[in-house]
Amino acid sequence: MGTSRSAEWYAGTGRNAFIHRAWMRRGLPSHAFDGRPHIAIANTASDLTPCNLHLDEVAEHVKRGVWEAGGVPLNLPVVSLGETQVRPTAMLWRNMAAMATEELLRANPIDGVVLLGGCDKTIPALLMAAASVDLPAVVVPGGPMLTGHFRGVPLGCGTDVWKLSEEVRAGTLTEPEFLRSESSMIRSKGHCNTMGTASTMGLLAEVLGMTLPGVAGTPAADSRLLEAAHATGSLAVEMVAADRRPSTVLSRGSFLNAVVALAALGGSTNAVVHLLAIAGRLGVELTQDDFDRTGSGVPLLVDLLPAGRFLMDDLYRAGGLHAVLREVRDLLDPQAITVTGRPLVDYLDQARIHDPEVIRPRETPLLEEAGIAVLRGNLAPDGAVIKPAAASPELLRHRGPAVVFDSVEDLHARLDDPDLDVTPDSVLVLRGCGPKGYPGMPEVANMPLPAKLLAQGVRDMVRICDGRMSGTAYGTVVLHVAPEAAAGGPLGLVRTGDIVVLDVENRRLDVEVPDEELAAREPSPAMVRAFAAPRRGWERLYVETVGQADTGADLDFLTGSSGHRVSRDSH
Repeated sequence: MGTSRSAEWYAGTGRNAFIHRAWMRRGLPSHAFDGRPHIAIANTASDLTPCNLHLDEVAEHVKRGVWEAGGVPLNLPVVSLGETQVRPTAMLWRNMAAMATEELLRANPIDGVVLLGGCDKTIPALLMAAASVDLPAVVVPGGPMLTGHFRGVPLGCGTDVWKLSEEVRAGTLTEPEFLRSESSMIRSKGHCNTMGTASTMGLLAEVLGMTLPGVAGTPAADSRLLEAAHATGSLAVEMVAADRRPSTVLSRGSFLNAVVALAALGGSTNAVVHLLAIAGRLGVELTQDDFDRTGSGVPLLVDLLPAGRFLMDDLYRAGGLHAVLREVRDLLDPQAITVTGRPLVDYLDQARIHDPEVIRPRETPLLEEAGIAVLRGNLAPDGAVIKPAAASPELLRHRGPAVVFDSVEDLHARLDDPDLDVTPDSVLVLRGCGPKGYPGMPEVANMPLPAKLLAQGVRDMVRICDGRMSGTAYGTVVLHVAPEAAAGGPLGLVRTGDIVVLDVENRRLDVEVPDEELAAREPSPAMVRAFAAPRRGWERLYVETVGQADTGADLDFLTGSSGHRVSRDSH
């Protein structure tokens, strides 16, 4: 037997080693225990995570690559979160999925792991877990679905749900027509085909260095994804031999590269909380302000919904991620390496733009400056974020009266009331949607507009929330406000009629209320009642220990890496 980590379970002639080997001898040959690396396949496939349904097939190809390279592949189902399915929000369980996966990787006799994810929270949770346990790890992103069409027009999964549903509310699309689009939108296996959170995190996993170079963005239905899965299985065995772990791959430079890519791609604002959480598991210095400092001057090069016109399979045929990165190569850290041990920038030489409508050359960007803007002011002392590329330019500097909703239920009950005192200049404020308040920080910040304004042709307003919005969403939405209302943030003290000032250029978000008056106010009774619900189980642990959006909304006792050591045997 060798000296691999798994050999701590299987080596020797004693009773415990006998037990560990014997219970695994259900098809494994005796030479599976001769010291060769055991590679777990952390698999988030689930019938209730529609975007990850195909990952069992992907896992089979990973297994072939592991066997071919001399390793032993072992399927390990882990917590799966379907963004479109679970209530109240998948974000409530991102940290639980990460914690459970971390503990399973640590507790089991494995030497390395291949991480299979796709839907929004699955790749972040897997990367958080891998960072914490710090065994050799590599990601296979599940890939986006192919483009569906309705009435001859391409459908952006997610984005067109928001658009079409608003048209129904505005009376410009019939409900039967809306429902007819339902079967057209999801054309194939894979996650959302817009530049939403799933696409963003799959691509950023590669920019971080955590995938086989060239795989991110491959459509789920493309046979090249299975080819890459096979190669990744082989790579995982090599990584174990080289002791190439997340802590050796993921540097501050890796994360700043991801910030640059996030801006150039026009990626989801959700990447902010996910990248902060992953960095926190490693102890890598990364703050919310890094997204503004590093990303705000980066040009937007990718013309994809929700900020543009095209979809993910267009990006792939147009040259893919590497073609985008080649255009901003001078902004990337040349020392940041990948799971192959080579720098990310080494893989960009052969990249080319094949469709300059989809991927713009650096000299003709969609926007000269994109990225995420971080706002501060008396409404957001610890920061809030906005995605200017998805906003209406004329609203990026705005002053208007607040219309305040204390909860999602309050919003739904009053938004379409004909007597609601709201105009196009109003600022919609929704609170009680942060990590503690909801709990779980749901994707509700892109509030629907009041029906009476939709009927007047209004399609965007300034909206402010302590929650998140879907990466497939669009609009002038300020989100991730910290501290959230439930944590005592000033958002909980705003009243309807207060004048709110948004100034993205100067990175300000303020309410025109004197400091002494704001400090003397009490939260509304309705908001207090909404936060007073009894908690149990995971929800209680989450509410009591979760951090704020500006630090990644991780649990306070999970920051920092714990490593893979387990000192005691089980018998």
